[in-house]
Order: sequence, then structure tokens, then C-alpha cells
Amino acid sequence: MKISAVRADVARHAAPLLVIPVLQGDTQDAAFTALDHAMSGHLAALLARGDVRGAFGETVVVFPPAGTAAAERVLMVGVGRGADLTPERLRRAAGSAAEQAAKSRASSVAFAVPASAVASREAARALAEGLVLGAYDFREWKTEDPAAPARAALSEAVLLLPEGADAAEYAEGARIGEIIARGENLARTLGNLPGNVATPTYLAQTAERIAAEQGMTVTILGPEEMRAERMDALLAVAAGSAQEPRLIVLEHRGGAEGEKPLVIVGKGLTFDAGGISIKPAQGMEEMKFDMCGGAGTLGAMQAIAELNLPVNVVGIVPSSENLLGSKAMKPGDIIRGRGGKTIEVVNTDAEGRLILVDAISYAEKYEPAAMLDAATLTGACVIALGHAATAVLGNDQALLDEVIAAGEHTGERCWPLPMFDDYREQIKSDYADLKNSGGRPAGTITAAWFLREFVGDWPWVHLDVAGTAYGEGKLSYLSKGSTGVPTRIFVQWVMGRAARRETPSPA
Repeated sequence: MKISAVRADVARHAAPLLVIPVLQGDTQDAAFTALDHAMSGHLAALLARGDVRGAFGETVVVFPPAGTAAAERVLMVGVGRGADLTPERLRRAAGSAAEQAAKSRASSVAFAVPASAVASREAARALAEGLVLGAYDFREWKTEDPAAPARAALSEAVLLLPEGADAAEYAEGARIGEIIARGENLARTLGNLPGNVATPTYLAQTAERIAAEQGMTVTILGPEEMRAERMDALLAVAAGSAQEPRLIVLEHRGGAEGEKPLVIVGKGLTFDAGGISIKPAQGMEEMKFDMCGGAGTLGAMQAIAELNLPVNVVGIVPSSENLLGSKAMKPGDIIRGRGGKTIEVVNTDAEGRLILVDAISYAEKYEPAAMLDAATLTGACVIALGHAATAVLGNDQALLDEVIAAGEHTGERCWPLPMFDDYREQIKSDYADLKNSGGRPAGTITAAWFLREFVGDWPWVHLDVAGTAYGEGKLSYLSKGSTGVPTRIFVQWVMGRAARRETPSPA
């Protein structure tokens, strides 16, 4: 999408769709006042009658009378009180604009940016993200009705700036937001693709394409290389499937030579039937989303490289299927993770942590400055937090604070859970060093403890995105299906580190 930022008279700006933010209970913005004057007080009359209140999320479409405003239609979007205006509210307003553009079959939209306390670059970034994410439409497998009206993809947006705005700052913010949103849309597409298409091999090929386009180094490990690396846990999960597993590694070298990298790891389980501990049939089709952590890692690496952030970053995606077969791992099997510890498999449906620990252990080759991992790891996380927040757990409070701040910044909120030593007792095995499930109590925490057993001497935070990686499309800028979480959290965290221009030594 082409996004530009200009100073212009909103009343005279011709566009198929003009978006005007409406404040609740406050004096309206200058853009609203100018447009209302051109329309002979029509907008103010709507407010006076209570047809429009400016409540957050409210939308009303108005058609300007001939000879008044140049726009074909005006979308009034409620953003709430001015004091409450945040980047996330702007993001959702832009998502509403993209929704209306699709309904109106408009290929371009103009958005009157409100003067607010939100910094210009952050406002433009949020608007660009909302527009690009909101315009996303996964229709690859839909057969179009030839009799239906032609669809018009939203391809252009113009940000109409308030008086005195720095156009260059807005343009840069829009550039950043558009790049990040495209990375997240890549993750959404990978998540939405069916399991017979988005296989481990497909993810590896996608990583190779991203690397070629963005100038990154890519390494792909297959079964033979995994055996050489002693990745018995990842191989055990993949054993029941005809699809070969892959370990995908992308390297962005934006920092100094020899500088320790930031590492992001994402679970890429492209379909999870549960193995011999088979899942119920109802809802199993959603298990194509079990690779959303890996999809988010690939989307984040694309954005990080395209933004050319001045830090070294390594993205790792362990990818396999978890199916039933004559060679599938069995409850009671004992395997050895790459880190050396033995694992009793008490539940083959607790497989995500098995493929993750081999990837986490593999990362020691890079001597991480810090590590984040993300996975749709536990149903317990959905029970605990629902779909409104990602659970975060780790071994370093400062890093946890960074991740939580990144979540607040992006609208992908995170909430910490405790990792008291008591919880580790639940994953002790009578027959091996560990068992891969601690049972139902505190399931999200014990899963994180299992991962922690394979983390080296570096700061680490685990993100359980089971409740946030896919959903019913309740946000204006996120349609039903894959959300792209944790793409923006990963990118924001790396951007924060890049802004500091230093990478702390491991704790």
C-alpha cells in the first residue's frame, strides 16, 4: 500500500472515502470543524441530535451534499475523549477505515489525522499499521462469483496532517508502520494457510525467499543435520508424519561484527493432531494455527531486515507435524533433548515444548545477548487469560519489563505469570530427568519451566500466544483467523534495543 502524508484542506481533498475522527464530549478537531463548515453544519447537527457521539469504535457514514466537500463519502470514526487517545485507538480507527473502504469498494482513502498528544511518528505508524492490517483479506482459496461486483483492494492512503505538523516525521512513521504491518500480514497468511500447503518444507522455502529479498543469511537443517546435532526431541515429534521436519535459521547482521545477537524463536508446528494422545475431532482444524509462533518469527525477521535495524538478530523456527503413525513417539518413551537432559514423554500432545527445546539449545551457537520465544503452547493459557493478553514468563525481570512495554506499545498486550521454584517439581520424572507435562494445574507455568531447563546463561522470556495468535476478528484491523501475533512484539522489542544502541551482557 502506498501511504503518503500531506498538508491539505480536508474539504477540498477529493477521495472515495474521507475519514474524520470524532471526539467524545470535547471540542472537535480543526479538520472536523473545517469539513463541517464546508457541509453547512451537517456534521455538528449529527452530534447535536446524538446520531454521532464520538464514542470509541463508533462509525457513521455520511454522503456530502453536492457542491460541499470533495470526498464521495465521509466516515466519522469515534475515538473517545481526546485525553484518552492512544496509538492503539488510532490503529483501530484506521482499521475501521479499511473496513469501510472494502465495503465501499474504494481503492484509496484519506485520513484526517487529529492533533493529539500522540507523537507524530507514532501516530503515523499506528495509522499505517491499522490501514495495512485492516485491508488484509485472505481469499486465496475462494472461488470468485463472476456476477459479483468487482473487488477493489485498498492500495493508497493519504494522511491529511494537522496545522504545523512535521510531514517528514509523519512520512517516516508511516513507512515504519507499513513495513511492520506487511511482516505481520505475512505471518497471518502463513497461519491461515491449510496444513496441506504450509508444511515444514513450505516454511523453509518461505524463509529462503525472505532471505534472498532482504539480504539475510539462511540455514535450513533437515533430518540428517538434526541427527548430527542430536535433536532427538524434534525428530521424535516428527516421527509420526511423512512430512520431514525443518529447523529454519535466519540471520540479520545489522550490528557490529562479533556483537552478540538478539535471538527470537518461534514454534512452527504446522499441524498438531496430538499424536497418539490424539486431540478431540471438534476444533481440530484450528490446529493449523499451531505454527503461529514460527510464522510470527518469519514475519518479524522480514520487517527487521527491511527496516535495517542496527543490531544482530537471529530468528529460529523448529518446524514439524505431530501426527499418528507406526513410527510416532509413544507415551512412556524417553528421549534426550539436544541440551543433554532426558525427557519422559507422558503426553504426546505436549509436543510444542519438545521441538522448542532443541531450537533453544541450538541457539547457544550464537551466544545470545537475550532471547524471546513464542508458541501456541498451552490451552491453560487461554483458560487463564482468554484472548486479550499473551502470557509472559522468564528468568530476567528487566527483559520481562521490555517485552511488556513492547506489548503495550503495539497493542499486543502481555501479562506476566510467576515462575516460583515450586512449579518445577511438577515436571520431575521418576524415570528421566524431566517429563514433558506437569499436568493440568498451572499448565502454562510448568510448560515454561520445561523450556527453562534448556535455556543457557542468557536472559530469556517465553511468550505463550495460545490465546492471541488467532481469533474471531473482534478488532477492526484484524479479521477472523491468524492475528500475526507475536510479529509486532518481536519487532518492537528489537527496535527498542536498536534505539539504545547497545546490547547488555548476559545476566
